Amino acid sequence: MADLELEAITKEKAGAHGTTWHGKENQQNTGQPAQDDAKREAEDRRQLMLTQILSIEARERLGRIALVKPDKARGVEDVLLRAFQMGRISEKVSEERLITLLEQINTQTASRLKLPSRGVGVYLKMMTSKLSFVLT
Repeated sequence: MADLELEAITKEKAGAHGTTWHGKENQQNTGQPAQDDAKREAEDRRQLMLTQILSIEARERLGRIALVKPDKARGVEDVLLRAFQMGRISEKVSEERLITLLEQINTQTASRLKLPSRGVGVYLKMMTSKLSFVLT
């Protein structure tokens, strides 16, 4: 009976000190809610700025892009926010202007992904020969 009482007292004291009855620290992250709040506030500020920058139609288009390609939408938002902070945007961005920006980004991305000038066939033959050499 004394062992049961001792175990109950140990558990009670451990709960009061934030530790388990085995002496390990309780896994509570007191900083986690504060970090979540900070992230939420930063995202709210970001969305507020985008509301000031983009017309309703442009926001809707960017929202549809975000459904399909969230990374791309986030990148476009970053570009718009930087331009706004640097004073390059003086009026709301229309849907047409957003489309132009998207086309420019697509062109820049496509130019980075070009294949060697020898052509796709030669490139593929070269890659397969390297692969077959590695595999054999």
